[in-house]
Amino acid sequence: MREFKGVGVSPGIAIAKVFVLHSGGSFNLPKREITPDLIPGEITRFEDALARTRTEILEIRRKLSDQIGRESSDIFTAHLLILEDRTLIEDVIEVIRNEQGVAEYAFATVMQRYFQAFSQINDEYLKERISDIRDVGRRLLGNLCGEEKRRLEELPEKVIIISHDLSPSDTATLDKSKVLAFVTEIGGPTSHTAILGRSFEIPAVVGTGKIISEINNGMTVIVDGTHGVVVVDPDQATIDKFTSEGDRFVQISGELEKLRDLPTETLDGKRVVLGANIEFHHEVASVISHGAEGVGLYRTEYLYMNRIALPTEEEQYEAYRKVAETMNPRAVIIRTLDLGGDKFASTLEIPHEMNPYLGWRAIRFCLTRKDIFKTQMRAILRASAHGNVKIMYPMISNIYEIREARELLNLSMAELEREGKPFNRQIDVGAMIEIPSAALTSDVLAQEVSFFSLGTNDLIQYVLAIDRTNEKIAYLYEPTHPAILRLVEMTINNGHRGKIWVGSCGEMSANPKIAILLLGLGIDEISASPIVLPKIKKAIRSIKYSDAREIAQKALSLPTGKEIDQFLNEKLKDICKDLVDE
Repeated sequence: MREFKGVGVSPGIAIAKVFVLHSGGSFNLPKREITPDLIPGEITRFEDALARTRTEILEIRRKLSDQIGRESSDIFTAHLLILEDRTLIEDVIEVIRNEQGVAEYAFATVMQRYFQAFSQINDEYLKERISDIRDVGRRLLGNLCGEEKRRLEELPEKVIIISHDLSPSDTATLDKSKVLAFVTEIGGPTSHTAILGRSFEIPAVVGTGKIISEINNGMTVIVDGTHGVVVVDPDQATIDKFTSEGDRFVQISGELEKLRDLPTETLDGKRVVLGANIEFHHEVASVISHGAEGVGLYRTEYLYMNRIALPTEEEQYEAYRKVAETMNPRAVIIRTLDLGGDKFASTLEIPHEMNPYLGWRAIRFCLTRKDIFKTQMRAILRASAHGNVKIMYPMISNIYEIREARELLNLSMAELEREGKPFNRQIDVGAMIEIPSAALTSDVLAQEVSFFSLGTNDLIQYVLAIDRTNEKIAYLYEPTHPAILRLVEMTINNGHRGKIWVGSCGEMSANPKIAILLLGLGIDEISASPIVLPKIKKAIRSIKYSDAREIAQKALSLPTGKEIDQFLNEKLKDICKDLVDE
């Protein structure tokens, strides 16, 4: 038995036999020379393979669009772009002609050059995009070689998929009835695989390192997508332990069926709005089925990623409108474009920065590129005519940014009025509090907006001066650090003094024990991924607000994050023991 630790990107537990999906399509092919008279035929064979591959990808994109929405299917637009790259095509033809090699050798040779070039780029996000090139290359090489690959949709039994890098097209064709979970050796939370895995709600762990060398097809594997753990060849005691954990996960999820239509309310009647965080409009079905009362965070940057051109106003309007109409009258908080940091759009020339998390991103980018920002503003305003839509600005650091954004919003409203297009003139506008300067001046900012939402992922990172993606200092990432809790309390109190409501939409909110702490600090809304909402609702409905306030005050008096975390664990055991992660 051996345990591997990775990044859990989609929660849940699965236990099954493993199917190892080897990358296939090696790009180290021996040279097979041809005579000059066969060169035209090899070029034709290469062009035919291009056409067949393009047809396959178009079909995958169509199926995926039908299943989970256009945004996810747009991942394959990048694949099509690679196939239509004239430089790549001409390079392959040149190798066929000059080296007199067969088409598959020429293509593999050129692809190796591309891999080498991408591996030298000093940008983690762009390095992840090499998987797109490799995926397309494998498919095209398979067509050239006439290989019949075993498709994931044709698996004969229920399995756990493990691969070095599960490609987007592989993920898109998963048969959910046969695949119980998947694991990849590489990848991160922003990879295509992670995004699609969360959309399918299949337990998934990425970034485990070299796991394939330790397994064989048919071996039993446990995948814990909640904690990012993979156990290979477990003994019976470990199987029993995780089976029990899996049963508990299913049981807790099942509780939502009983609580879904009940308010998120404490035992003594204190109401909290329970919202959901989403990336794509098709996730609204999951939002509703998991009992959310609204969308607390609609991340719009994914509309801009993995595509050839920027999304038009009409395209954005349609995406926002679908969410607004489906959720109406429940609120939908649309966060404006939050590119930069670890999120980039290939169509925008965002320069490489020494400190991207502190650089040209989010509201700073939008106020510089007002053409892009105004297009999004207009789309959001138009969608507000179809439901309870609110606007939220990310990474606000001072009052000037709010005022400048308001000027652009007013300009967009004036344009729409002249054009006779309906919108909600009284639309609520909020600010994310995720920078220390915003928290410390939240009393001033509260006079400028209708609500606050605590973006705790970045707030923790900036307050504690820690890169949360750096494994060497991961131990310093403490959501319960006293400095964080004091800033959260300050923001909530200042918001309430300013007569506005305050929510929280960071990952900190997804933990039941911290949700109770936030409740005790006076939070008005908690928003998290749909799949974790059952735990949050159950925790809040299991405690009195008066008790939560006492817990919060005691936590604030403790000197260290570890002591606070331990204290909250003990309290959660007393309140609702089956919500505690052992």
